[in-house]
Amino acid sequence: MTDKKKNVKIYTDGACSGNPGKGGWAAILLYGGHEKVITGYDPDTTNNRMELTAAIEGLKALKYPCSVELYSDSSYLVDAFNNGWIAGWKLNGW
Repeated sequence: MTDKKKNVKIYTDGACSGNPGKGGWAAILLYGGHEKVITGYDPDTTNNRMELTAAIEGLKALKYPCSVELYSDSSYLVDAFNNGWIAGWKLNGW
């Protein structure tokens, strides 16, 4: 029997009023006909932190190993993956 990973789509967004300021984030996880919405708030944060938090919390919400498509309108988040910034962040302990 072959284990096939579930395909999950995660749509994320984060924002804040002022930078720094009050902020919030959201992630919508879609699998088959199921939808899960998760959200959060921080009273003192930055826009980039909220964008990253949305993606991190969306991934943390997965219960099993999955094949993931993550969608974001944040060039900061997208560039972190596409330009390899994440490797440097890990080396710095971020």
